[in-house]
Amino acid sequence: MFRLPSLRRLLPTAAVFLAAAAPALTAAPAPKPNLVFLFSDDQTARAVGCSGNADVHTPHLDRLAREGVRFTNHYNTTSICMASRVNVLTGLYEYRHGCNFDHGDLERRLLNDSYAARLRAAGYFTGFAGKIGFELKGETFEAFAPFFDRWAGGPGQTFYETEKNAGIARYAAPHPHSSRAYAAWAADFFRDAKAAGKPFCLSISFKAPHLPFTPDPADLALYAGRTFARPPNYGVEHGRHLAAQARTSRAATGYREWINDYDRSTALYYALITGVDAAVGLIREALAREGFADNTVIIFTSDNGYSAGAHGFGDKVLPYEEAAKSPLIIHDPRLPRAHAGAVSAALSANVDMAATIFALAGVPAPADLDGRNLAPLLTAPAGRVRDHLPLFNFWGVPSAQSLAIVAPGWKYIHWYFGGDGLTPTDELFDLSADPYEMKNVAADPRHAARLAELRRAYDTEVARIGPGALRGHGYEPYATLFDRRVSWDRKAPLLPKSASPTRKNKK
Repeated sequence: MFRLPSLRRLLPTAAVFLAAAAPALTAAPAPKPNLVFLFSDDQTARAVGCSGNADVHTPHLDRLAREGVRFTNHYNTTSICMASRVNVLTGLYEYRHGCNFDHGDLERRLLNDSYAARLRAAGYFTGFAGKIGFELKGETFEAFAPFFDRWAGGPGQTFYETEKNAGIARYAAPHPHSSRAYAAWAADFFRDAKAAGKPFCLSISFKAPHLPFTPDPADLALYAGRTFARPPNYGVEHGRHLAAQARTSRAATGYREWINDYDRSTALYYALITGVDAAVGLIREALAREGFADNTVIIFTSDNGYSAGAHGFGDKVLPYEEAAKSPLIIHDPRLPRAHAGAVSAALSANVDMAATIFALAGVPAPADLDGRNLAPLLTAPAGRVRDHLPLFNFWGVPSAQSLAIVAPGWKYIHWYFGGDGLTPTDELFDLSADPYEMKNVAADPRHAARLAELRRAYDTEVARIGPGALRGHGYEPYATLFDRRVSWDRKAPLLPKSASPTRKNKK
């Protein structure tokens, strides 16, 4: 009579079968995402259609926001190009990386820890095109190229004329203006990355919309003959309530095209942004052609904002909203569509870019970054990654240097300078009720608790400067200069020398 084998005899056989089948039953690891980081130059947060600005034509950025997450409180912790660009690459505050005008160039060891270098070491195919915006200490500009698999970076401010930029000059015939030429370079980069068979990380830094305002004529035609609505805080008369120190900045003493001819300046500025927007569209088309669209995270932001006439200011550098804030859009096509079009009011910063890119790529980040990973906000946009954020200005005339603290709905600024007839001054703005910073409420007793809270956060940041400052770059005095509790008599001997650069050579 036939008998079934006992269960005890079957178990070893089954175990062997299951062990052999386990690899086939285990899901393959998800492929690494590709990353595209797009960086405009001098674009304020409100200069994009998806912010509610009906005057500027940015259909591709608006689409990117509809399909991704838009951040409405994105600040540059140093609102000037040289320092901000290093903030982005390293994830460090300026006084920790030591790179800015009048402070010095970047040390190679810090670039070795940047997202670009670490992702390449981890197997990413990397590329950079456009304005790098800083130099390596003691090295020539050519020293940057070996950090990337493909390099088309340019020294200084670069040029709007494509033919003048060596890295993209071959695209000058179809794209004489550099913004679209960078998109053509990106398309070739994607083909090279595909051939390499690696995930890629591409960084493009546009010259636009930086001065001199020289847009593509095709983009300028969209704005011909138009007039533009002034923001509520436009004009010198709406800056008289602000600290006198702010009015010593080059933002108040130069860049007067925004006051002398607002409509013409706005048309040129917006036309340059429209050119960048067109490049974003071309880059997305190229990603789709190569089959990368579904696995490529796109991050779009800018190195600093632009006052554009707000409070009578023309330039950036200042800690007010227009100068300090830029657009930030992150589109991760791998996420469920339910998350598309989300808006996050969380405090985000330029130093967060490196931490976020490291997290998205699954590459270990340096342990001591100042930036935070924003990736969790892509699926939980109501969350927070911080409660306070410092905004530094260590550059320019000493009287206009400052440290500010931003909190959700609030901003505190301490103007430390007490010479030349000026008095150290506090400013407090209720941004929820007063987004255009039209009223300083620091003396209002109803906000005394908030003022005390932000002063404590300010004091905490000042205390970090002394031990955290990179030595030899001139930041050590700021641990005393920015200290609210130190008398002006003790601060005055520590003042940095003022050496404001010309617009021709520096940002």
